[in-house]
Amino acid sequence: MSLLDAAREVREMAYVPYSKFKVGAAIRGASGTVYRGCNVENVAYPEGTCAEAGAIAAMVAGGETELVEVAVIADSPSPVPPCGGCRQKLAEFGRHDTPVLLATTEGATLATTVGELLPGRFDAGHMAKAE
Repeated sequence: MSLLDAAREVREMAYVPYSKFKVGAAIRGASGTVYRGCNVENVAYPEGTCAEAGAIAAMVAGGETELVEVAVIADSPSPVPPCGGCRQKLAEFGRHDTPVLLATTEGATLATTVGELLPGRFDAGHMAKAE
């Protein structure tokens, strides 16, 4: 199963009773294992979780801390990029050149990278004086 197919499959599990906007994400850890996540809403906005954050949490729970590939899919007119918070989360665990494939359920895709999604990322080097 491709990474995009894994994202497409988990998208169907999204819990979105309020927005009805299902998003699925799949990430490949450095080991090759695929971790999946879907968005989960909560009536107390903004307490829900994004699909990308769910996939990252699954990866960390699986004992990995490096992602090497990302796929995100939603039913949208054009490929939906991750929100700002998820861009930072992807940057925490991915490299600048980590490939990200954004897709729609109708087949449109946009290939990008973590670095293109979040130029000028905040990282641990910015906290060097805090030690």
